[in-house]
Amino acid sequence: MTLFWALPTVLLLSLLMTAGLRRYALARSVIDVPNARSSHTVPTPRGGGVAIVVTFLLAIVGVMLSGAGESRTLMALGGGGALIAIIGFMDDHGHIPARWRLLGHFIAATWMLVWMGGLPPLTFFGWQVNLGWLGGVLAAVYLVWLLNLYNFMDGIDGIASVEAITVCLGAASLYSLAGLGGHAVLPLLLAAAVAGFLFWNFPPAKIFMGDAGSGFLGIVLGGLSLHAAWLAPELLWCWLILLGVFIVDATYTLVRRLLRGDKVYEAHRSHGYQFASRQFGRHLPVTLAVAALNLCWLLPIAFCVARLGLDGTVGVLLAYIPLVLLAVRFRAGQIEERL
Repeated sequence: MTLFWALPTVLLLSLLMTAGLRRYALARSVIDVPNARSSHTVPTPRGGGVAIVVTFLLAIVGVMLSGAGESRTLMALGGGGALIAIIGFMDDHGHIPARWRLLGHFIAATWMLVWMGGLPPLTFFGWQVNLGWLGGVLAAVYLVWLLNLYNFMDGIDGIASVEAITVCLGAASLYSLAGLGGHAVLPLLLAAAVAGFLFWNFPPAKIFMGDAGSGFLGIVLGGLSLHAAWLAPELLWCWLILLGVFIVDATYTLVRRLLRGDKVYEAHRSHGYQFASRQFGRHLPVTLAVAALNLCWLLPIAFCVARLGLDGTVGVLLAYIPLVLLAVRFRAGQIEERL
């Protein structure tokens, strides 16, 4: 099957599967009921992210059978992503203690890194550095942090879906411009799978993603970024730039809460995007702003790194400084009662 037919097929399958999951959630009362830590006010079905998981995993199988992708990369993404989705699904329908969830997260990250061959040499200010086993440890921490921050950032309608779609489309365009268009298949398929779900998740959302979907997206996007580093070192910096909105908001918020002595594993509403959605009184402006930042600010900087010779480290700093200022502007990490 060509990519021309695969993308609409994946999108349609995800859309229909999300509709089925919504009916199932309503029938079985799998409902996210608003509480003091919620950013929504209406009880809403949850677990729709399973459609993204199943659809993308089926797409991976299709790519593997067609011989259009690298088998080791497909095994890395499929196996690691599936394990995270299972853990998230179990936690959505019950409760898994944080220490066991974290252990599962590191097992999935290790699986990915073993199949991918670890972390490739990185380039800092023109110098190539091979971190060896330390690089593998740092890469595992990076993957675990990315999957968890994606869960933290999935707090208002459409934001996690829009982030994944715009990041994947941006990365695919950079691959094509760099002469690596054949490797754009996986980001495009993931974007199509998320787009089908977004039809139901766009503000006002008719179903939520749930931990299974958000964690899956986080680790798969992380895996794609590490795979990009093996293709060309500068592409890892491009992925870090494209993911900047989520990385900066989540990390800035976590650091502030750690310094204050908060229990960081407890639910809260102190991310910058959550304060922004309450300030504007709606989710839609914030979700659209994330899309605009990704496409109009972060993608051009990533292009400069990929094609115009801008150093990746400089590109990340240039991209992140305004995002940090936005996090400060919208009080990320501040106790809500202080408003």
